[in-house]
Amino acid sequence: HRVDRRQRQMCIRDRGKHIVILGAGESGVGAAILALEKGWYVFVSDKGKVKPSFAKELNDLKVEWEEGSHDEERILTADLVIKSPGIPETAPLIRSIRQKGIKVISEIEFAGYYTKAKTICITGSNGKTTTTMLTHHILKKAGFDVGLAGNVGQSLAKQVAEGDHEYYVLELSSFQLDDMFDFRADIAILTNITPDHLDRYEYKMENYVNSKFRILQNQTAEDWFIYNYDDPIIREELTKRTIPAQQAPFSLKEKIDKGGYADKQQITININEQLTMSIHDLALKGKHNTQNSLASGIASRILDIRKEVVRESLEDFVNVEHRLEFVAKVHGIEFINDSKATNVNSTWFALESMDKPTVWIVGGVDKGNDYSDLMDLVREKVKAIICLGVDNQKLIETFGGAVETILEAKSANEAVAYGYRLAKKDETVLLSPACASFDLFENYEDRGNQFKSAVRSL
Repeated sequence: HRVDRRQRQMCIRDRGKHIVILGAGESGVGAAILALEKGWYVFVSDKGKVKPSFAKELNDLKVEWEEGSHDEERILTADLVIKSPGIPETAPLIRSIRQKGIKVISEIEFAGYYTKAKTICITGSNGKTTTTMLTHHILKKAGFDVGLAGNVGQSLAKQVAEGDHEYYVLELSSFQLDDMFDFRADIAILTNITPDHLDRYEYKMENYVNSKFRILQNQTAEDWFIYNYDDPIIREELTKRTIPAQQAPFSLKEKIDKGGYADKQQITININEQLTMSIHDLALKGKHNTQNSLASGIASRILDIRKEVVRESLEDFVNVEHRLEFVAKVHGIEFINDSKATNVNSTWFALESMDKPTVWIVGGVDKGNDYSDLMDLVREKVKAIICLGVDNQKLIETFGGAVETILEAKSANEAVAYGYRLAKKDETVLLSPACASFDLFENYEDRGNQFKSAVRSL
């Protein structure tokens, strides 16, 4: 199966050698490195400003590139286009490329043409970064030759070009999956599906669900599908589809014979002999993190990693930055950075895990959010809200009756200063925006870093 597909891809490459890469970020520059190595004629185009570090890499490669605009005439002469996941299908340039019948793929798909590595691919609305990092941590600890790529780590294409690995753990967004066609996951993990990015899917949940399920495309009976058994959308979807891969669900509600489950005391993984460990020994706390630990543990046992190594790894893992990250305690007030929570469901998990009265910093670019799911938690746990965004009207209208104090801030410094004033000793200030960051910040990392910097200067 894999060889046939690779032969088919040779035909694509032999037809033409002109490749255009749209976007000169981590994935775009990585794709350029691999394309050059494989004999493509490369042109890189970025409508925005290219970061100095990436510009230097492109210059060192001696590839032609542009920034600030797209040379459409030149781009439309391409035999193949690799597109940054951030560029929507509705962009006029993408429409023109499609009309000309030029094939458009993601950097992950392109890298897949040139590697025989085994892949563990993780997608989902929430938990995918933590699950990816945790799975990679276990494989590294077990001595595997493993790379980390997709939405985290280095570009997959760059790693394939500069020293391919035997295994890759890949975090894949729905946008990346949309431009993947022949790629195959040896192990696919689907953490959950909740409404997110609906603005990119014509506000149709069905389109977004279909996008997530692309992680199963091309799988065979030799492959594995690990999924959240407690997620009603996934369960419903599985009744409509034929899944050739072996299935290993995980649950916090029911015992699973082939997969994994947890109760209040322990987690149990039933793959290649039973593995059990106390839930209190898990490095990551909270229900959602128990699910992430189960998914990673199941994948590791499918790969026959020793039970002791899996247990140790689940005990000593350090979580990713900007995900419920403890920043500091200032005069007894705890500051937590959850800037990576760019949707309502992520923020739901964050609020659910708060055990002290909380001042909640929320807001940014709304992606069609429905905040009603948060109302009960806000009433129960939140004492004040600080809106950190350009347009906060929807938040103010939604939560105006639920909390006494709602303030607006236009910078991380201002938000932290308000939080410090509103919270008391033994209370928490939580940045968990439920929104994208692009109105006031470069990205969620920039937002999280500015928040942490403001806290440390108190």
